[in-house]
Amino acid sequence: MKYGVAIFPTHYTIRPAEVAKAAEERGFESLFFPEHTHIPTSRRSPYPGGGELPKEYIHTFDPFVAFATAAMATKKIKLATGICLLVERDPIVTAKAVASLDVLSEGRVIFGIGGGWNAEEMENHGTPFKARWKILRERVEAMKEIWTKDEAQYHGEFVRFDPIWSYPKPLQKPHPPIILGNNGPGAVKRVVRYCDGWLPHAARVGNLAQRMEDLKREAEKAGRDPRSISVSVFAAPPDKAKVEEYAKLGAERVVFYLPSENRDVVLQTLDKYAKLIEA
Repeated sequence: MKYGVAIFPTHYTIRPAEVAKAAEERGFESLFFPEHTHIPTSRRSPYPGGGELPKEYIHTFDPFVAFATAAMATKKIKLATGICLLVERDPIVTAKAVASLDVLSEGRVIFGIGGGWNAEEMENHGTPFKARWKILRERVEAMKEIWTKDEAQYHGEFVRFDPIWSYPKPLQKPHPPIILGNNGPGAVKRVVRYCDGWLPHAARVGNLAQRMEDLKREAEKAGRDPRSISVSVFAAPPDKAKVEEYAKLGAERVVFYLPSENRDVVLQTLDKYAKLIEA
């Protein structure tokens, strides 16, 4: 089992470079940063976690800028977007950002993506909420073309460009692993179609054991080896018995949330989680 931590990095929390270094020193395999370009003040879209939207959603840094500082302060910890809202991003620009970070970090990027939940947020970027999954798939497919071909082109319904040159190419071949953060009924089919792994949230995905069986069945139906598809689980709160359960189900990674707090609080929480790993 691999252990990761996730945090919303903001201007009032521990610095991205410091939390990355501290997590690496304590034996964590990966660090996840989420993304929200902004939050519309309308607040029409309900927060999936229930209740009021936590304030860190409004203040989070751009994940690629934050990871650039984290990469320079560390040597081996994986740098994972958890998740990048690709439905709000230009695929050509994002392909370059991911590839640049992968090269500069010496191949440590995990590209976590998702369709998002805030309809007004993505609509401000020109993405209709009901079309987000089609747009996400096309942008992933287009980025794969850019990463793996010297002269890339893509002609879809939402993404279209004639042959281009775009460098650098990612250090990881054929590209950094793409994992989908999605808990809905269509999640496993999307994972099998265009991703390398799945990133469900344990508290929101329902029956994880059944969903992982569904993933295996969909993979076999599509001619993919189920063992080639990784499963990483957002586990909240951290619990030894649950971690053991996820391991038995075949998950390769669990990710614990850190509070978006100051240095002292975050380091104390990291120490607490590190003891769970040791146990």
